[in-house]
Amino acid sequence: MKTIITFIIVFGVLVIVHEFGHFFFAKRSGILVREFAIGMGPKLIAHQAKDGTTYTLRLLPIGGYVRMAGMGEEEAELPPGLPLSVELNADGAVTKINTSKKIQLTNSIPMELVRHDLEDELTITGFVNGDESEAITYPVLHDATIIEADGTEIRIAPTDVQFQSAKLWQRMLTNFAGPMNNFILAILLFVLLAFMRGGTPITDTNQLGSVIADGVAEKAGLQTADKVVSIDGKRIATWEDLAMTVSENPEKDLDFVVNRNGQTLEMTVTPRAEKSGNQTVGKLDISVPMKTGLTDKIFGGVTEAVDSSLRIFKALGSLFTGFSLNKLGGPVMMFQMSSQAADAGLTTVIALMAMLSMNLGIINLIPIPALDGGKLVLNVLEGVRGKPLSQEKEGILTFIGFGLLMVLMVLVTWNDIQRFFF
Repeated sequence: MKTIITFIIVFGVLVIVHEFGHFFFAKRSGILVREFAIGMGPKLIAHQAKDGTTYTLRLLPIGGYVRMAGMGEEEAELPPGLPLSVELNADGAVTKINTSKKIQLTNSIPMELVRHDLEDELTITGFVNGDESEAITYPVLHDATIIEADGTEIRIAPTDVQFQSAKLWQRMLTNFAGPMNNFILAILLFVLLAFMRGGTPITDTNQLGSVIADGVAEKAGLQTADKVVSIDGKRIATWEDLAMTVSENPEKDLDFVVNRNGQTLEMTVTPRAEKSGNQTVGKLDISVPMKTGLTDKIFGGVTEAVDSSLRIFKALGSLFTGFSLNKLGGPVMMFQMSSQAADAGLTTVIALMAMLSMNLGIINLIPIPALDGGKLVLNVLEGVRGKPLSQEKEGILTFIGFGLLMVLMVLVTWNDIQRFFF
């Protein structure tokens, strides 16, 4: 249960923060956000705000999404012959269109749909009260709402509030805002980690941090702030050199040369053995030295975020030199990582969320249709050509990109299942 809750929180926060970026800049650009959903699947609660956005809470507590006007896959299907009802104002204009069998409007007029135009002409035509001798056309208000089959009430999407009606730079910013939010979240979380840990690790030094009482290092005579000059004759220049050498030699006597306040000391230290996954590693019961100033913590968190992004780019680069599904991970791997993080404690959970947030932001900027990066490429292409691709061509590219992503996701998920459960 702890793992499940951790997975839901981590995955949910990452996706909601991502979608909020799209939501915020779409609103600022004058694009109608028809729905902002927390969770997926069947609707539990819905509230339509005065700004025209319907906020919904859905059954499956994983992620969320934003429905922007003019994004074709988000439009409700209204085929001819569809039974529906309309609600009129005092001037005879439609204020509400009900296509749901779950909702009954008290003062509505039943209609069999003949045709409609809710984007430009703003009209709806149909046979009223079962009378098929004459089709009646009603004007539709610009801010009218439509009740979908599941009972969700959203605004209609006239052309002037659709995504394509915004300026090119506004659409580019809206597309980039999701990954941008993930980068901001990652940086904030890495800074938070620096404060929770009490500082930022100093890794370009051979100096010891705190020596744990009654640990291996203290019993061998090592003290806080000692500088390890060499181990078994091997020069030690950085913390990584020290950690690697100790890790590779569990329960082996190591000859340390140490500098303490200008004095050279020699001592024998035997790292204790500790299980780490499928390996046994050596430990000295010491901590990395830390910079503990306020600015050190802030800049240290930012630096760690940058280092995390560089590791992700390096991993992506390795896919081109030697592709392997084992280099990728899907929801199953994320669940496994959430399980390990939940067992390790809050700090590890936050570190996982920070790393995954950076990962999600970068992956979404890969120039593949259906991802934000692919949309940005189409925006750039539009700027070069002076006109956008036709919706048909853009839809085909998006469909192909989405299909490739789904195939890859299935392969990665199956590979993860085999790795972790068989």
